[in-house]
Amino acid sequence: MARERKFTTEDVFLETKNILLEQGYEGFTFGILAQRLDVSRGALYKYYDNKEELITEYMLFEMDQFMKDLEKIHQYAGFHDQFDFLLETFFKYNKIHQILGLSYEIPANTNKNVKRNKQQLEQIHVEMYGHLGSFIQTGRREGLLRPELADELILGFIFQSIAIPNHFGIPQGEWMKMTKEFLSHGMFIKK
Repeated sequence: MARERKFTTEDVFLETKNILLEQGYEGFTFGILAQRLDVSRGALYKYYDNKEELITEYMLFEMDQFMKDLEKIHQYAGFHDQFDFLLETFFKYNKIHQILGLSYEIPANTNKNVKRNKQQLEQIHVEMYGHLGSFIQTGRREGLLRPELADELILGFIFQSIAIPNHFGIPQGEWMKMTKEFLSHGMFIKK
């Protein structure tokens, strides 16, 4: 009888992320994951009842890492420093928006763990907006944000700008600098 190869949760989550980014939720299977980890599908079923449970566990892990970093935004006093930190954090987790978007495809009624995980993801999403709302209020207090622009619009532009693909392979530091410039000053030349 062959010995089962050992794998870590981090191994599973890394390959889960890669498969989700390459093939989406519908294309994700335990068979593909098992092949990439060089384990049997049965080894995965020892830990997860189904792909929905695994994917939502991975999403919780990813959001937990993101939130630990995002919470550090309060270490920065001024809006400009918070803005720089926020962009760096978003670029560090530039695939999180794409991955979390897949959570809407996952049925919550698969099992109690999936239902619980999806509820926790929603709660984390609310917490995230609490941190981001605080960031926006700092900008408003400092008189740096146009008052006629809704908080949601400003946050939406920041989120979506991170999702813009860099097809030309511009170095990330330069890409981030241009993104910040665009978000801060727009595309028009000041006359």
